[in-house]
Amino acid sequence: MQKPIQKPGRGAEKTNLHTRNLHRNAYDFERLTAAFPSLKPHVRPNAFGTISIDFADPNAVKCLNQALLKEYYKVQFWDIPTGYLCPPIPGRSDYMHYVADLLAGSNGGKIPLGSAIKGLDIGAGANLIYPLLANSLYKWSFVATETDPVAITNMQQILAKNPGLDQAISVRTQTQKQFIFQGILQPNDLFDFSVCNPPFHGSAEEAFEQSSRKMRNLKTKNPVLNFGGLSHELWCEGGEKLFVKRMILESKNYGSSCFWFTTLISKGSSIDELGAFLKEAGVQDLKMVQMSQGQKVSRFIAWTFLNKPQQKEWRKQRWA
Repeated sequence: MQKPIQKPGRGAEKTNLHTRNLHRNAYDFERLTAAFPSLKPHVRPNAFGTISIDFADPNAVKCLNQALLKEYYKVQFWDIPTGYLCPPIPGRSDYMHYVADLLAGSNGGKIPLGSAIKGLDIGAGANLIYPLLANSLYKWSFVATETDPVAITNMQQILAKNPGLDQAISVRTQTQKQFIFQGILQPNDLFDFSVCNPPFHGSAEEAFEQSSRKMRNLKTKNPVLNFGGLSHELWCEGGEKLFVKRMILESKNYGSSCFWFTTLISKGSSIDELGAFLKEAGVQDLKMVQMSQGQKVSRFIAWTFLNKPQQKEWRKQRWA
């Protein structure tokens, strides 16, 4: 959950965000409302006397996202269906910046840029946020995958209403929900990285309890996630840990098609077990990257099946 925003010019720098993150300083609401006037009715002093929005109001959060995407990332149109996950932009941006650092670490310290660099977003969701941010920040191209027809339609609408984005971002439908990569990756596909925001919870009850806890912290009685999210976006059978284990096992079959596989991990207690599982799967390299947004600590794990000579050849062919 994001902290209340300080008045423009008075907010402390959010030094826990990535150094390249565009949102390390207080939100400039004057600038944002000028870019997206629909945000203006939601901007007012909060209980601390600072200018902010009500982060318990899904409409306010969505308008803030629309303003941020338009002003900072040149996304002219963005919307999500009612009830779908509305992602916090600063935290999602951090993931992309740290993925860029991950690639740079395999490329002599230089971030590979441009449309030749290709990412794969597993379960992109209706919001399409990672491809949008990464394309704006680093000009990478993307394949976004989804099982949900409503989300797919919304992604396609976002691309259609933002000229040029459909050349950089494509959508593929996963028709077999039991698979993650199978049925999506094609024989000639090469991806420099994959990203994923997996369903965190193991049941609807667990998701509801966390939603209620967040709402209590926000002093509201409405047990609805302020950032939304439907059942398939928030939970799956076995929870995050089982989902990621499935991803790891399946990624072995596509080890030469993707340099770095990555996924967010919400629970730090899962890291050791997943790390041991990855080593058993025979990965050549494994990394855990910690991120922080306010009081919230998040992390992602990254793994590759490419050995050193294969990594060198990949750099030569794709990143030179």
